[in-house]
Amino acid sequence: MSSPSLSANPLLSTWLDFDTPGRVTAHMGKSELGQGVDTVMVQVVADTLGVDAARIDIKAPDTATGPDENFTAGSLSVPHSGTALLLAAANARQLFLAAAREHLGNSDVTLEDGTFRSADGSINYWDLNVDTHVEIDADIPLPPSSGTIGSSLSRIDLEAKITGQPSYLSDVRLPNMAYGRVIRPAFRGAVGVDINREEFLQRPGVVDVVVDGAFLAVIADTEIVAIETAAELGTTAEWRGEPSDLTDDGVCGFLTTVETDETLLAEGEGVHVEAATHSAQYSRPFIAHASIGPATALAHFDGTVLEVWSHTQGVYPLRRDLARALNMDEADVRVRHFQGAGCYGHNPADDAAFDAAYLALRVPNRPVHVTWTREDELGWGPFGPAMVVYISAATDDDGRITAWSWDGFGNGHSSRPSTLPTPSLLGYSHLSNKPAIPPSGDPPLAAGAGTGRNSIPGYDIPSVRALAHRALEMPVRASAMRSLGAHMNVFAIESHIDDLARQHGIDPLEYRLEHSSDPRARAVIETVAAQAGWGTPVAEDRGRGIGYARYKGLGAWCAVVAEVEAIEEVRVTGLWIAVDCGRVINPDGVENQIEGGALQSLSWTLKERVRFSNGVVTSNTWEDYPIVTFCEVPPVHTTIIDRPEEKWLGAGEASMGPTAAAIGNAIADALGVRVRDLPITSDAIVAAMGD
Repeated sequence: MSSPSLSANPLLSTWLDFDTPGRVTAHMGKSELGQGVDTVMVQVVADTLGVDAARIDIKAPDTATGPDENFTAGSLSVPHSGTALLLAAANARQLFLAAAREHLGNSDVTLEDGTFRSADGSINYWDLNVDTHVEIDADIPLPPSSGTIGSSLSRIDLEAKITGQPSYLSDVRLPNMAYGRVIRPAFRGAVGVDINREEFLQRPGVVDVVVDGAFLAVIADTEIVAIETAAELGTTAEWRGEPSDLTDDGVCGFLTTVETDETLLAEGEGVHVEAATHSAQYSRPFIAHASIGPATALAHFDGTVLEVWSHTQGVYPLRRDLARALNMDEADVRVRHFQGAGCYGHNPADDAAFDAAYLALRVPNRPVHVTWTREDELGWGPFGPAMVVYISAATDDDGRITAWSWDGFGNGHSSRPSTLPTPSLLGYSHLSNKPAIPPSGDPPLAAGAGTGRNSIPGYDIPSVRALAHRALEMPVRASAMRSLGAHMNVFAIESHIDDLARQHGIDPLEYRLEHSSDPRARAVIETVAAQAGWGTPVAEDRGRGIGYARYKGLGAWCAVVAEVEAIEEVRVTGLWIAVDCGRVINPDGVENQIEGGALQSLSWTLKERVRFSNGVVTSNTWEDYPIVTFCEVPPVHTTIIDRPEEKWLGAGEASMGPTAAAIGNAIADALGVRVRDLPITSDAIVAAMGD
């Protein structure tokens, strides 16, 4: 048993310390984003060490003290970090047990809440002198579980948040703190700005006005002065450069005609369109993270070391990009994670961190706090890539699929810090003579791919061809969004599967089962169908649909049934979900992750779309970028298939694609109309009726 996190950080002392009497500190490289990962790691460490969970303290990611676990992404925190901490705790337990036996002079030793007992006395973890600067043995036998793993331990981070205690980076106030605000260009493509800097510098409370290329910012003694001055700077600034002429209505045409590089993901012969039983095109627009709280950051430069607090998803990658962007040695940059506005994917947290760091260098020995505006959050953060997907499939006379072809077009799904040739930080790209952020890349297939994530159907099909076309130009910045290409690809694949089933007069559930020999796939499909009452009649103006996928083809299995009502508008009236993510650490946590993913997918599928024109995002308010509201949330019924004998798998993204597919298929069932372009709005339905 091992994990990349352990391979990169093999020392036991990197993960655990027993320096505080009665406490165990677990060091993390994965960020708590609201998904509950800290609680899960408490359970893993407590269960394996044989101590009460209340004794475990989680240390947030910190480049000065913690392991480098790259990014918190891909539903990999439990498989990677959880496995590393499991093995670290098992090694620690064995080392301390050996020391306790030697100290007590007795091999018959039991362990209870951190205390080793024998007939000759007792001693605990904290009174034993054990060297933990040793490499972790990945093949160590694991101790029997105490039951902490597998229980629904209450979230350790919720009480402070629910009771209104300062919990977020936006709450932090330090002595002599200054406040920064960055004024974004009027359009993408701006290369400079003209402003009467000296006039603003004379204003009371203004510490500095920074003008560098198209980067414009103010530093002030108080937040209100920073806000007011930034607003006035924004109205008086004159921007130089040429905006783009692309609009959101032209995205599909742009993505299918722009220069691309190609990656062959599945090498089967596939099927030519002219020989296909069914061919169709599907699309989705750019989508925003739409975090309820805007991005924020705090930075302090003491003349030598730059310290940055950020709600980043990767403290080490951010440190590398900050060092590159600011021409500093990495050893002189420290990045510490502090909880802020959560998201699943690459939101503007890293961009805000650069803003704060760059401004902090202007005012040494004074902390600088930066918060983005709502308009900047929705208008300038990285977006989930727009995609266009073509699918062709051939079937035999009995309806069995004999060949399948998938072509996916879109921008790459990652421009996270340190993944591109130059720093991928928005403010850096606006500085004078600095390069634009390069086109986003895609993870390799072995890591789940990006544009091609879940592009290969999870069914028994003899010949599958899949070719990803990554666009080499970006009309707006694209990067990682929860589930990457899986949301679009599963929607498209499962829509296509449903259409093939109906063409051959076969029930969509039975059609999926006929094409699936994977017992774990069949289990989630059959379980969710039974829970949802598949096959029973639905009311008039209602429809029922199903969607299935194994996330990334190597993660959790998930199936979803949706029921919708389609009268004046589409309303989801119920969701049923079955998930198999192997051994379950915290059932309540899995349920929250799966249901949260389903509801976010519902919002993307029915509502969300970034709109832009001539280099300007026009959907930069909640009125122009609506998300699903509480009154639109349907009842959700989740069944977890626990497999204690299997390895644990992440749950955060498994329901995204199946939910979109189930909703799309339910709408087709209700209306007899297939909508292939997301989001499925009333206008999109009317347009599909006319096709």
